[in-house]
Amino acid sequence: MAAETELPTIDLAALDAGDPAELRALRTATHGLGFFYLTGHGVDADAADALIAAAREFFMLPEQRKRAIENVRSPHFRGYTVLGGERTQGRVDWREQLDIGAERSAAAPDPQRPWRVLDGPNQWPAEVPRLRGAALEWMDRAGAAGMRLLRAWAVSLGASADHFDRAFADPDPLLKIVRYPGHDGTVSGQGVGGHKDVGALTLLYPEPGTSGLQVEADGRWIDAPPRRGSFIVNIGELLEVATDGYLKATNHKVLPPPDGSDRISLPFFLNPGFDQKLPPVELVPALASQARGVGQDSHGGRLHAVYGLNALKSRLRAHPDVARRFHQDLLELPDLR
Repeated sequence: MAAETELPTIDLAALDAGDPAELRALRTATHGLGFFYLTGHGVDADAADALIAAAREFFMLPEQRKRAIENVRSPHFRGYTVLGGERTQGRVDWREQLDIGAERSAAAPDPQRPWRVLDGPNQWPAEVPRLRGAALEWMDRAGAAGMRLLRAWAVSLGASADHFDRAFADPDPLLKIVRYPGHDGTVSGQGVGGHKDVGALTLLYPEPGTSGLQVEADGRWIDAPPRRGSFIVNIGELLEVATDGYLKATNHKVLPPPDGSDRISLPFFLNPGFDQKLPPVELVPALASQARGVGQDSHGGRLHAVYGLNALKSRLRAHPDVARRFHQDLLELPDLR
């Protein structure tokens, strides 16, 4: 049974205005629990409704039509992942999804920058043409809200508002459009297994009226139900690295919905450019004394400062079929194990 503790709520409009109390609340929330609801961001809930409706249209297509854009056709890990085709902690996640990144051309192989294999075009379903526009618009809006948050975090920690800007001049955004189908509990115990996010920050919009997200707090799991019009935000491991562990990347998981139901979820990950490191934040002594240092990643491995290494390691683990088909050579690199 999950605990009843409620996530704190942060108002982005108040952060934009430099409200000292709200800045302290942001710092406190992400030093402690690492998760919060975000209001005042200006992203219309109707846009989420439109994207969720387009997503449902796609997921209702016959299996063979969805597989026409399956990610095993993409060396860049883009496109459709079949039900049960992704893994967390080596165990099957019971969800199907679309992975969508920045629209780019494929990069030439570069042994010094192996993460460049993640750059490339998206795959879009021809049967649902409205999905492309709705998804890219959502990424733009969520990305803009995320940059506002990053500037507020910098200020709350005693740095200048533009402290992180250079690292995000050419970011690596990623949107997952996810469907969790319900079942009777005999298929898999996890929609997504417990993990921390590898990037900078996540803005999640779960379908209102559903449930499943749980956040780890003091060794217990607490429920984080959706609120229409609010993002659920958590930081990733890169912000933990940049603050020497003062900010906290928190374990979280998703339970499957009840049998006979399903759930759409829109996790958006705002990350720096693949080649970038987040500049360390020089904390004032009072905050530095509370920094916990940087631990290991969710798998007990090394956390890298360069985002591209963390991102590539995560994709290779989560999608072993894509890795085996296109990137067998990368699986042997020590930094990616």
